[in-house]
Formats: sequence, structure tokens, C-alpha cells
Amino acid sequence: MPANRRFRNVVRIGPVQVGTYYDGCGREKHTAACTAPRCGFATDYDSRAAAELAARTHRCAVR
Repeated sequence: MPANRRFRNVVRIGPVQVGTYYDGCGREKHTAACTAPRCGFATDYDSRAAAELAARTHRCAVR
């Protein structure tokens, strides 16, 4: 069953979107996900700074 996440504080850095949500245990998590077709990059982080750094340094391998 897919997780139903409500993202807040969403910002776009290039093709990557960074958003904040609360996980099932009530902890704040941050996600960086690339919106480019066929890229597939999406990761969760404990800090907003780490998610934004991943978004700034992400390079899509698919061309």
C-alpha cells in the first residue's frame, strides 16, 4: 500500500523538488525527487539542508 504523504514547504531546485513531511512515527523528514522523465532519483533525508544539497548537486544520468 503506498504511503499517503502531505508535503509542505515544497521548493524546486532545477528539475528536483524538495518537500517536507511527517513520517508514520511523527518524525519530520525531507525528500528530494527529480521530476525529469526516466530519471528515478528520489531520496529521504533527516535534515532539510541535506535534501537541498542533494537537489543542487544532482545530475540526471538519463539523456
